[in-house]
Amino acid sequence: MPEQLEFFPVQSPCRGICQSDERGFCRGCMRSREERFHWQAMSDAQKQEVLRLCRQRWLRKLRANKPSEPEEPQQPSLF
Repeated sequence: MPEQLEFFPVQSPCRGICQSDERGFCRGCMRSREERFHWQAMSDAQKQEVLRLCRQRWLRKLRANKPSEPEEPQQPSLF
C-alpha cells in the first residue's frame, strides 16, 4: 500500500509524564519503551500506527478501570 503524504510531521504524543505502568507502557502517552526510544527514526506511517495502538491501549485501560456497577445518585430523583 502506498504511503500517504502528510502535510505536517506527526507530533510525539509525549505529555511529560514519563513513568512506566505495570505492563511497561508509559502512563502519559501509552507508548512502549521501544516505541518511545525509536520515535525519531520512525516513518510517518509507523508513527501513525503507534498512535493507533496507543489509543487502543488507553481505551482498554479505561474499560478495565470502569466500575462494573452503576453508581447511585447522591440525591434521589424527585420524579
